[in-house]
Amino acid sequence: MGSSVVFGLGNILLSDDGAGVHAAQALAQRLEPSSNVHILDAGTLSFTLLEYLQDAENLIIFDAADFGAQPGAVRCLECDEIDEFLGDGARRRSVHEVGLGDVLGMARLRQILPPRRALICIQARDLGWGLQPSEPVQAGVQVAAEEALRLLARWTS
Repeated sequence: MGSSVVFGLGNILLSDDGAGVHAAQALAQRLEPSSNVHILDAGTLSFTLLEYLQDAENLIIFDAADFGAQPGAVRCLECDEIDEFLGDGARRRSVHEVGLGDVLGMARLRQILPPRRALICIQARDLGWGLQPSEPVQAGVQVAAEEALRLLARWTS
């Protein structure tokens, strides 16, 4: 069985923008130490992340986003839904989406894009300076981690 990779995106110095990193940390606290899940603080993205996808069968990406919901709301997109969400040029939904689209596109070109993948978005409220997400986004971080656990259980069973 291949491994699962989790990318937590965001800048933890910008309050809710760091929600993806915080969600990845929350997931790490819930996993068994022996799990075959590699969790990375992917920050604001880089093509160096591609090396982690080489043998991965599953990819979960956490990120703060704007999808028009209440702050802290969580939305889970799988496979082609991710491309549709990132490809909608009508609105910028994540401060990282250009980079995320580039990383996923390069993985697709290299034929290393995991067959099972999900983008778990947390609706942001505050993007100003701050080391912690706003209260509603902190709650959303926990919901996002639980959603990732459900995905991993479904994908690896």
